[in-house]
Formats: sequence, C-alpha cells, structure tokens
Amino acid sequence: MNIDPCPCGTGRDYARCCGALHEGAPAADAEALMRSRYSAYVRGREAYLLSSWHPSTRPAALDMAGMAKTKWLRLQIKAHRVIDADHAEVDFVARFIEAGRHGQMTERSRFVHEDGRWYYVDGDVA
Repeated sequence: MNIDPCPCGTGRDYARCCGALHEGAPAADAEALMRSRYSAYVRGREAYLLSSWHPSTRPAALDMAGMAKTKWLRLQIKAHRVIDADHAEVDFVARFIEAGRHGQMTERSRFVHEDGRWYYVDGDVA
C-alpha cells in the first residue's frame, strides 16, 4: 500500500488527514484547520485557502504563482488555545526554503467557528 504522507506533520495519509478537509469535510477544531491550510499552501490549493478564510478578512485572490518559489519543509504547532466555543488561537512555526535560503514563519493565528465550520480570521506574524 502506497502512503502519501500528509504535509501537516501528523504522519497520517494525506487522503485521510488534510485531503479530506480539502475535499469539503469540516475541520474538527482550529488546529486541524491550521494544519489543513498549511497543507494547502504546500500543495497549491488556492480555492481551499480562500474558502477556509473568514469572509470578513478574506483577500480576493492569492499569489500562488509567487509562492511556488517557496518550498515548505515542516509545520510545528506550538500551542492551540480554545478561547470559547467559537474562538481559538493557534501558534505555529512553518519552516521553508526560498531562493536557496532557509527561513521560518512564526504566527499566532485566530480562528472563528460559524455555521458548523472553522475559519481562519487573521494572525500576528512574529
């Protein structure tokens, strides 16, 4: 059996992990949505990124062609804080290579739960 490891770092098969969310399944919590969004960046899934972004802060489009130069290496979840039933935060570090240089993005992301789905609202990049 061939396993397609999920980019989010859970060690699970992509189809049973973030792939299911990319195909429309709702995320169980904000951390699962964060992981699926990271996987969407790795796999160039712009439509999923936009649909999982809250309408109040969603951009009209993303520059996925410009992001193609970035090779995402690893996601590390530092913290998942449930604020209340409909709000949560996830602190993460995403490591990458761009233009031959290693880098990392550190962010505290905010999420909201509406109509049975979690959405990315915004984040503070450190």
